[in-house]
Order: sequence, then C-alpha cells, then structure tokens
Amino acid sequence: MRNPGRQDGDEAELIERAAKGDSQAFGQLVERYQRRVVGVAMAVVHNQDDAIELAQETFIRAYENLSKFESRSSFSTWLYRIAANLSIDFRRREGRHVVLRGEDADSEFNRIPTDQGDSFKEASRTELSARLREALGELTPEHRAVILLREVEGLSYDEISDVLQCPRGTVMSRLHYARGRLRGILKDLSEE
Repeated sequence: MRNPGRQDGDEAELIERAAKGDSQAFGQLVERYQRRVVGVAMAVVHNQDDAIELAQETFIRAYENLSKFESRSSFSTWLYRIAANLSIDFRRREGRHVVLRGEDADSEFNRIPTDQGDSFKEASRTELSARLREALGELTPEHRAVILLREVEGLSYDEISDVLQCPRGTVMSRLHYARGRLRGILKDLSEE
C-alpha cells in the first residue's frame, strides 16, 4: 500500500497531465482515491448516497482547481481536505442526522437475527455496530472527522492537520476529546 503522504513519480506525472486537461490522467487519479474519498465523506455524513455525491463534488472541485494544487502537501491530503470540508459544510448546512435509507436500511433489516445459523453472534455484531454509529453520531462533525481519519484511514497527526486545515495541537486535542467522549458513551459495553 502506498503511503498517502508521498507522491510517487507516476502520480506526479498524472497530476501534471491532468492539470493540462488530460481527463484520462485525472480518471486514473479518481480510481486511485475514490474509495478513500468516499470513506472520508462517509465518516462525516454517515450516509452512503450523500458520501458518494460529496466524493463526486470533491473530484469536480479538485479537477477545476488542479492548477492551484501545490506539492507542499500530497495530492491525497489535498483531496481529503476538500472532501472533509465539503462534508462538514454539508452537515452544517443540511442539519443532517443519521437516517438509514435505501440499501443501507435494507442491509440493516437483513441483519435481524433468524433461527438459522449463528444469529446471536450476528445480532451482537449488529448491535455493536449500531451503538458505535450512534456514539459517533453524538460527536461534532469536526471530532468525528478527526477520529475517523486517524483510526479508520490511518492518517498521521500532520496529515490530519493538512486535511482539516487546523494546527497539529488542535488535531491532538480533538482526538483526545473524541476518544474520551466515545469511552464515556460506550463504557457500558466494556462492563458486559
């Protein structure tokens, strides 16, 4: 797996070609980062349809502003910053709450335990997943973004600082607060 903080020569060439209008080169960049950009958006908005739309908007903005990209940070960090900002703005603007729709709702419905197979384990896993989603939903978008960028995406403090455009100390503070808040919300799970 490539380190998200570094650009390889192939990527630098793709960026250069895309900046000159080569849509195939930009398409290759989209293919490389699409899953992770959707993941960043999903971490904030908790809705797959919205996350996919936000990822599309992220790539549109990136393409339109590619000439402004400076190699001070990696291309992936620049993309994640766009995705995080769009997602946080979306949540604030829409006052979104976590609502399961469409396939998300169907997949949750299909996880209801049946009398076939090991339904207790599946029910426990589903309950834990739901509790974690609820707990994450209680965090502010900024705190949720920082914990998911660190714990799910595996970004370093400096990369998160670049993505969220805030000082490293703020990242550490938000991460400390988010972990403590999650521990408090989920403390009954450790007692079981």
